[in-house]
Amino acid sequence: MDLALMLARATRGQTHPNPQVGAVLVAAGRVIGLGTHLKAGDPHAEVHALRMAGEHARGATLYVTLEPCAHVGRTPPCADAVIQAGITRVVVALEDPDPRVAGRGISRMREAGISVEVGCMREQTEELLRPYLHVKATGLPYVTLKLATTLDGFLATASGESLYMTGDAARAAVHRLRAQVDAVGVGIGTVLADDPKLTVRLGGEFRQPARIVFDRKARLPLDARLVSDRAAETYVLCSEDASMDRVHELRAHGVNVIVIGPHETFTMKTALHKLVEIGFIHLLIEGGSTIATALLSERLATELWWFHAPLILGQGISGLGALAIQSLHSAFTLENPRIEVFGSDVLTKGALKYT
Repeated sequence: MDLALMLARATRGQTHPNPQVGAVLVAAGRVIGLGTHLKAGDPHAEVHALRMAGEHARGATLYVTLEPCAHVGRTPPCADAVIQAGITRVVVALEDPDPRVAGRGISRMREAGISVEVGCMREQTEELLRPYLHVKATGLPYVTLKLATTLDGFLATASGESLYMTGDAARAAVHRLRAQVDAVGVGIGTVLADDPKLTVRLGGEFRQPARIVFDRKARLPLDARLVSDRAAETYVLCSEDASMDRVHELRAHGVNVIVIGPHETFTMKTALHKLVEIGFIHLLIEGGSTIATALLSERLATELWWFHAPLILGQGISGLGALAIQSLHSAFTLENPRIEVFGSDVLTKGALKYT
């Protein structure tokens, strides 16, 4: 199972909206098949492992990180493929919470006479699949909120200067995180101030996440790098009150514009629901103050990465606005926080717990 988990981890960020899954076939103490799910629409991990093993799969044991599916989607049911291959024992790390599966794959294999064990390395698999499990439980994407501020909490000087507040090591860590998520999002204010690319720039070949702009009025400039740079897809989320002429212009320039209801119904929650419908399950939101405050106020950020640069300004543009918290008892906290040092910068990260 450890090997199956390693195979699943290797595809982080590329399988959405499907989960990462790894599979290993073993016969007579020897690995005869390996598989991982590469992207939505491709064969699942179990199928790759079965194809590699061929006729040797009969009588073998299958180790798989997530319950084999039992429904017809873009691909046939994996549980049926396992049964037809003559597998006699299946070890599953975790049941699939998808209501189309939800134990049906396990039941189908047991009804076919296969010995099925569930729970091997469950905790490690749950950790790997946190975004997928979060979406299935809440209907909302797993949101990692990233902030970078001075020690006293400012993300820019009073004049707006902020570019590259943190050092090279911290920025490289953010690029590695970008490579692992489905999409990177910012508010229109960040685009107008910094003209970011939001791409992975580490050297070598990396999968590029989609780029999201939360932009009620569709103000994204046509000469912005998010429009001109075609390294990744760009999505703009706007309200019905945005100029339709502007919407058509953006679409003509290759931007995916998603119109979400009237202005008064355009909230972070409605926008995030729409992104799940599109297929994004893990988002990295690189806050400006407005979008960070909105995510926290609506209790929509799942995880926080907060970089502090060794700078003190005394005044400037705050990293967060008011959150209507009246007491320490009501303060938001981090569960199992971790501290990491990148050059001169300090990262505090952890899962957010709301009161």
